Amino acid sequence: MLKNLDAVPESIRTAVKNHGGGHYNHSLFWKMMAPLSEDFIKGGLGVRLKDAISKNFGDFTKFKEQFSNTAVALFGSGWVWLVKDSGKLTIVTTSNQDNPISRGQIPILGLDVWEHAYYLKYQNRRPEYIEAWWNVVNWNEIEKSL
Repeated sequence: MLKNLDAVPESIRTAVKNHGGGHYNHSLFWKMMAPLSEDFIKGGLGVRLKDAISKNFGDFTKFKEQFSNTAVALFGSGWVWLVKDSGKLTIVTTSNQDNPISRGQIPILGLDVWEHAYYLKYQNRRPEYIEAWWNVVNWNEIEKSL
């Protein structure tokens, strides 16, 4: 339904977008995180992911910086995503519980920057939350999404 919101009756479209989007976004979010695996520590990013990031962002450091800066700068509640769009990787944001599939994009990596995701531990220090989040990204799962 999220891929074609126009087909959802207008009377429930907002609820489907908000609640369905929230479920979808969080289902992806939890799969995209895990403790660092020995495989990743030894080998780093998988070859396909490393090549795709290098091709679209220059290198991992530049990608991480752009993704993090986008997350810090997002005003209010929402998400920052690494998506596949027409075969290219790009960084996009969505407000509230909107998501990339409603735009025809394929989410590869997503970060919840709603305050509820970090406020208890980080209060208003979103940049610290984002930096800590990089330590739990499940790169093996991300590689599968390419």
